[in-house]
This record gives sequence, C-alpha cells and structure tokens, in this order.
Amino acid sequence: MGIDLANLPVDRDYEIPSAAAGIPSERASAILSQFERKRRAAAMVVPTDDNRVRARLRELGEPITLFGEGPVDRRDRLREFLTDLAEQQDAAAAEGDVAMGEATEEAEDEDAEQQEEFYTEGSQDLLEARKAIARFSLPRAKKRVARQREESTIPLRTHIKHRKAIKEKLHGFDLYGSQIAGDRPVSICRFAPDGQTIATGNWGGGIRLLTVPNLEEKRSFKAHTDRVGGLSWFPGATLSTSNVSESTVNLVSGGGEGSVCLWSLDQDQPLATLSGHSGRVCRTEFHPSGRYVASASYDTTWRLWDVETTAELLLQEGHSREVYTVSFNNDGSLLASGGLDSIGRIWDLRTGRTVMILEGHIREIYGCDWGVDGYRVLTGSGDGWVKCWDLRQVRSTGGIGAHKSIVSDLRWYKGTESTSSYLPSSDGQNGHMDVDGNQPAQSAPVQPRKSGTFFVSSGFDKSVNVFSADDWSLVKSLSGHAGNVLSTDISDDAQWIVSCGHDRTVKLWGIEG
Repeated sequence: MGIDLANLPVDRDYEIPSAAAGIPSERASAILSQFERKRRAAAMVVPTDDNRVRARLRELGEPITLFGEGPVDRRDRLREFLTDLAEQQDAAAAEGDVAMGEATEEAEDEDAEQQEEFYTEGSQDLLEARKAIARFSLPRAKKRVARQREESTIPLRTHIKHRKAIKEKLHGFDLYGSQIAGDRPVSICRFAPDGQTIATGNWGGGIRLLTVPNLEEKRSFKAHTDRVGGLSWFPGATLSTSNVSESTVNLVSGGGEGSVCLWSLDQDQPLATLSGHSGRVCRTEFHPSGRYVASASYDTTWRLWDVETTAELLLQEGHSREVYTVSFNNDGSLLASGGLDSIGRIWDLRTGRTVMILEGHIREIYGCDWGVDGYRVLTGSGDGWVKCWDLRQVRSTGGIGAHKSIVSDLRWYKGTESTSSYLPSSDGQNGHMDVDGNQPAQSAPVQPRKSGTFFVSSGFDKSVNVFSADDWSLVKSLSGHAGNVLSTDISDDAQWIVSCGHDRTVKLWGIEG
C-alpha cells in the first residue's frame, strides 16, 4: 500500500555542516583550527640569526634557551610564541575588554567550582511586573497556538511549494548601498518598525539614524562615553498606525560605561538614563509590551527595567561569566540570555525560574533570537556555529556551520503577513491570521505564513549569510565588507538586510520587488 506525499514523515533533527558555504563539520573544527594556526605560523617573520633570536626571546620575557634546545628549535619556539601573541592581539582588537573567542584559565577554574542555586527575595514592583507580563503573554500565546493548529491542517505539498518560492526570492539579495557611519567601527544596526530608518551605534559612543534606502544621516546623538553595544526600537515606533509619538520613548541604547539610555526622536538628550550595571552593557531589548527593557552586561548579570518609572525591577544572575545577549520571545513570557561562558539560558519572566539551559556551544555565545513559533530559539557562537533549540524537546534540534569564524549577530525574520510584501504568498493572498494574531476573513483559506521562514547571520569571516529556517540550508552569502561584520538585521517587509562592522560602514542589501 502506498503513502501519500502529504503524510510522508520528515525528520528535521540533524546537524548541517553547510558544505555549500565551505564550512567543516563540528568534528573537524579542531583540525581546521590546527591547519589555520600552522598556516599563520609559517607566514610569521622571525630572525634567522641565532643571536637575534635570543635577543628577541629576552625582549619578550621568554627563556633564552631550554635544555637540549638547538638554534632551529629555538627559532621554532620564537615563531610559536609570536603566533600566540598575534592571535591574542587580534582577539583583543576584535571586541575590546574581553576578546571575542578568547578562552581563559579563569573560566575553567570557575566551572570547576561547586555552584549552588540560590534565590533572592523580589520587590513588590517585581511581583506586579510578573503579573502584568502574565496577563500580557497568555492571550498572545493562546492566539499563537490557535494559529499553529490551523497551520497543521495545511498539506505538506503546500508548505514545500511555499518555502521553495521564498528561497528563490531570497537569492535576489544583492548590495544596494554603503555608507561610512562613524570614525570608529559600527557595532550594531537595527531597522525601525516601519523599515524606513536604521539606527546604528559605534565604538565612539554615538548613535546615528540613517534613511532607507539612501543611507543619509537623519539624526545623530552623542549617546555614551564608551562604545554602543545595544540598540532596540520601541514596539510600534515610527509606524503611522501606532500611537507612539516622536516625543516619547522610541529607542533604547546600552553603552560601554554601563548605562542604559531611553531616547525620543525629537531631542538630543536621553529622556532617562538607567544606572546600575557595573560593567559594559552589550545588548538591550524592549519587551513586546513596551513596558520593560532588558539589558545584558559584562557584570555577569542581565537586568529588567521599568520604562515608565525607570526603576530596576530585576537583577538576574546565573551566568558564570559576562552576559552578552538577551532576547524576548514574541509572547513576552520568556527571555533567552547568552554569555561568554558558552551557556545559554531560557528564563520564565512570570516565575523567575530557568526553563532550559542551552549547553552545546564550545565557545562564547554572542547572539540569540526567538522564532515566531514561540518554542524555538537560535544562538550564534564564537565556534562559528548557529544552533536551534526546541523548548518542547528540551534540547538542540539543529546546528549549522554558519561562518568560518565568530558568529557576531543573528536575526530571525519576523515580519507580519501584512508587511512582508516582498515575499511570495502560496496563493497570492494575505487574508489569514498574522504573527500578532489578527483574525482572518472567514472565507480565507489557511495558508503558510512568511514570518520565520529564514534568518540572517553576520560573522568575522566578513560575510552576511541568509539561511532557510526550513532545512537550514545556505540560501545566499553576501560579501562586501572589508573587515569583520559585527551586526545585521532584516526589515519587516523583507526587502532589505542591513549590516555593519569593523570597516566603519553600514551596508544595505536589497531584493527586487
């Protein structure tokens, strides 16, 4: 007896080395690193004269000679030491105080120590915030689950046709424009909700707002005394259909001096400065309700702030090293955090408990983002891999060798059905429930949604990669940066991808309509 195509079982639980992108498997990563190290050592210039070799070793504070060591061995030892020194300097230049990808003995010692779980009594304001988050998130979760039940009735062949059409469209991304956005590297870039403005932050502490698609400077702020690490737009900001005005909070930023600033679009000074972190703030994120802000910091904590009162509601520990990234799910009930301890954590904001620990990366985690389905989260690491974690199965369900070096940022496409006009529909209609739960017309058939069908990542291999979220295959690799790419984002209409990096430029990648 045959089996219908619609009932054919499909297994998505696998690790993909992205051979099409030239990325090795995870098992071969160590071998690749050794080859790269040998290549770099061979290119290192060292003196051939033994007296000069000895003098150089003395200058570096190394032993002049070891027992039984000859001139050739001594020269090789100098070459090895200079290679180590160059790698450390490159890592330090890449990301400041604590280098991206730097493994320290202190971290190993901390992991060896016995860790005990403890709880701290929260304030009444935190209790009220948890209740408010529950009231906000539960109806959204109900609508999301209802939408997923509807999607389960869609035939498999319809999904396949839909994803194939989107993949073909994504192949059209190409470089549209480039603009110098600072005197120092540009550390982060984020599209405004309307897709007509890009907010960028640089290592000089400045924020610039650029227009789309001309990349002309619209406004600039001298935001921080140290590098800008986090930028996030208020939900609904810049949209004509929302009630968010330019004089209210539109943007939040985090700086290297440890402060978090709330910005309007009509003032040069912040509306409020949130102080409390004792270390550099790496990422900031608005809660979907707009009432709260989360910030990740080098002081090994992430914190939750009340936007209206500017009060610190929660100081959350749990990472053994610096916390680099935070991300809320679309419901607003969960928060994912990732740090330089190579560990990610999923937190339930309604209870304060850890829902899941994300263990699997062998290097630091620098990016994380939730899918629109509410139960999958992506993490990007210094090991060059992007991993997908499933809260239902409480484990990793996929891995991609996304970049040849550090994955610095990643963003899942989350545009609503009404805004994603540049992606093809399976039937040419947009009349079904969107990501935010808007009800469809009764006569409209259920169709696969476009949101969550792909994601983009940036890396220290100078590229921005577009991946399918269906089979985790590489769709398009965008090359054009002259240095490491530090951040990337996708516009809600899926027409634009923006990236920025060490070459001090902001690049806009476009897709034809």
